[in-house]
Amino acid sequence: MSTNTTYKKVLFAGVASMALIFAGASFVDNDAFAQQKKQQGQGGQGGKGGQGSHQGAGQVKGKGGKSMEDIMRDVSGEDEEDSDRPEWAGKDGTGENPNKKPNQASGTKKGDLYGDAYVILRDENGVPILSDAGFVQPVDADGNLIPLDEEGHPVDESLTVEVELGRLNVGRAPSSVLIKRADEVVGLLNTAESITIDAAGRLVITVDGEAKTIDSPLENLAIYVALMTEGTVPGVTADLGSFSYLNDGVLTAEDVAAAVSFLAAGADKASTMNIDQVVYLNQFLDIGGTVDGSDGETYFDFSTFSYDRASIYTDRTVTVLVQTSDGVWEEQTVNVYDAVFGSTNVSDDGGIDSFAQAADDARSVINFVHEYAIPADEVN
Repeated sequence: MSTNTTYKKVLFAGVASMALIFAGASFVDNDAFAQQKKQQGQGGQGGKGGQGSHQGAGQVKGKGGKSMEDIMRDVSGEDEEDSDRPEWAGKDGTGENPNKKPNQASGTKKGDLYGDAYVILRDENGVPILSDAGFVQPVDADGNLIPLDEEGHPVDESLTVEVELGRLNVGRAPSSVLIKRADEVVGLLNTAESITIDAAGRLVITVDGEAKTIDSPLENLAIYVALMTEGTVPGVTADLGSFSYLNDGVLTAEDVAAAVSFLAAGADKASTMNIDQVVYLNQFLDIGGTVDGSDGETYFDFSTFSYDRASIYTDRTVTVLVQTSDGVWEEQTVNVYDAVFGSTNVSDDGGIDSFAQAADDARSVINFVHEYAIPADEVN
């Protein structure tokens, strides 16, 4: 069994015991990432970006050779040759372990189970910063280190902050479901008459004169995984114009900058995203990278990804229902930067905290549009 597959199955066990919603704890909110960064020792590197304020990992070749079907099978973790069953199972006819030993293969590093469940100390790329004894280090809601016992367990588990993936826990869906949705994305892109983005950065596809926002969580996660692993959406052969990064075959800064919106569109609309959710999700979906962690995993290099909210949203608008007086709602076009973020800027100079902040801002815009959407039967 591979390390990544082992991780998936451990994560399934941990997440299955949690309510399938994001942890909306005060540990992270739209305006608290700077404090979190300081508390977790995440010093950012890299300068501000240019247009759009996004800088990515540079131009790096993707893994190559994977179809969308391959990618979705990776997401689901389905492998006919893979099993959690111990080698001895069923061989002596008793169903008992002939070695009389507990299963000790639940993880690849001391503290894995705690890393799967809790907010932990991480560096700027999300790599766990281990304790002197080699355990992952949980932190409390204020970012303080939680004392561990000699086996790496938090002395007071009530201080820990749980991490829950919510509907991002898509790996529990059969690969056939994920493959179908991924194929729909490829079909839309190949038949598109034009492509734009909405205020949150989601793709808007026009086919036969009808514009359609790709808002399905599964379809957006399919794009997210494809861009973050391959730098391209396999199977797309159409000329995408200014969106050519979607099928150029290489992982570029544009792919990473766009990925935050696809990640946000796959998440729970009303629940804040945080750094640990991004890291766990990436590992769960086999999104590795070039940064080696002391836990044996590889991590995506976010060190040059930077984010500036104002440069992204200042000129973006949405048409929604606005309450103009008691019980009276009117259709109005509003400025996103003002209506969603109160004209308050957040700017970060690099690291996974910048990426998570960008994704959470996109999620906030999606939630706003969802909450104040004009009913379909009232749209001209």
